[in-house]
Amino acid sequence: MKNARQIVLNLLVQMSKTAGYSNIMLDKKLSESKLSGQDKSFATALFYGVIERRITLDAIISAHSNISMKKVSPDVLEILRMGIYQLIYMDSVPDSAAVNESVKLAEYMRKPKVKGYINAVLRGFIRNDKKIPPSENAITSLSIEYSCPEWLVEKWRSEYGEDNLHKILESSIAVPPIAIRTNTVKITTQELLRKLNASGVKAAISPLAPDSIIIEGTGSIRNSDLYKNGFFHVQDISAQLCCHALEPKSGETILDLCSAPGGKAFTMALLLNNEGNILAFDLHRNRTSLIEQGAKRLGIDIIKVSQGDAKVFDDGIPLADKVICDVPCSGLGIIRRKPEIKYKSNDDFAKLPQIQLEILCNAAKYVKVGGALLYTTCTLSKAENDNVADAFYNTHKESFSRMNLPELLINSYGETSNDGSVKTLFPDINGGDGFFIAAFRRVK
Repeated sequence: MKNARQIVLNLLVQMSKTAGYSNIMLDKKLSESKLSGQDKSFATALFYGVIERRITLDAIISAHSNISMKKVSPDVLEILRMGIYQLIYMDSVPDSAAVNESVKLAEYMRKPKVKGYINAVLRGFIRNDKKIPPSENAITSLSIEYSCPEWLVEKWRSEYGEDNLHKILESSIAVPPIAIRTNTVKITTQELLRKLNASGVKAAISPLAPDSIIIEGTGSIRNSDLYKNGFFHVQDISAQLCCHALEPKSGETILDLCSAPGGKAFTMALLLNNEGNILAFDLHRNRTSLIEQGAKRLGIDIIKVSQGDAKVFDDGIPLADKVICDVPCSGLGIIRRKPEIKYKSNDDFAKLPQIQLEILCNAAKYVKVGGALLYTTCTLSKAENDNVADAFYNTHKESFSRMNLPELLINSYGETSNDGSVKTLFPDINGGDGFFIAAFRRVK
């Protein structure tokens, strides 16, 4: 049976060769393993930690290696990263154990000749008092400190300013809060809080979004009976605030054009008190099933799920009171949850703004006169956010106006545009993920 470190090493090597999602890969391997709960927690922390801190770890390895990083094989490099990570960030692991277990991994990978090299790099780092290599270049220094690519550090500094840059970087390596949204059709938030605490879950009501609870110190909350019985769904605070931006009212018809896995549709249905109509769409059938399963678990019956391409107009879809398009994006606002995103090239995201604008322009065709249109992303990129919203408005001024966001959004963390129609939610250590919201009203 493979131990925790061996499983993590295999996953990291696999990720270096493929473009898989870290959370999906890890969940699958841990569910197949026979590890104890404690070992699963250790493997999870080590796996995500190595991915999150890769730039920092590589800077340290480069400073203590007598071999060029380009000549180090992927599996040996991952062993070194795991060892360095344990030495810096895992206080529960003694230095000797971090070194010895890393050397054993070389045996596991059938590379006994590199044991001396691995031992030398790790012990050299220890002898140097575990210091992170300094840099005279400010951008490089921030890149190493926060393990963020230099192109992204420069982008955020130029687009959001020095103060916001440091807030974004600090939160990018913080443990993200786990937020849930009460299913108010079945239970009150106070009663859910009581049940959570009684079951041993540390929970507290969030002041940032109505009927939201922050939980911590628990395993997979989706394994709890409270979840299985549909008393809540897991949803980040920023995503919950996004739903409040539409101010859903009972009896309204709402379109959610990029809905899967359905969190926003669920929250809007609850804000409608399960009275009205929500039409939820996604491009892929396997993802629409996630919406159907979630709605069934929650006992919500006003969501109709269909497969559809948000870029293509469908005259069979009725006009709606409100339309939300939470478009596919680079995900730069959620890198603390999916750290592998930040290692992509900026070029990987170059085609997204055009796709996003096409979706937004198509979504506008479904809005009733007097109705609202919401454009949202979970990224922090002017090209995907402000520029797309501006491009839409500049070509639709005759039929759409900017729409004021509700006070709940205006007063929340982040920045609001001067006219109150655009909100950038910067990821906050005590709040939600990075998010962008732009609201429009159809006037004719």
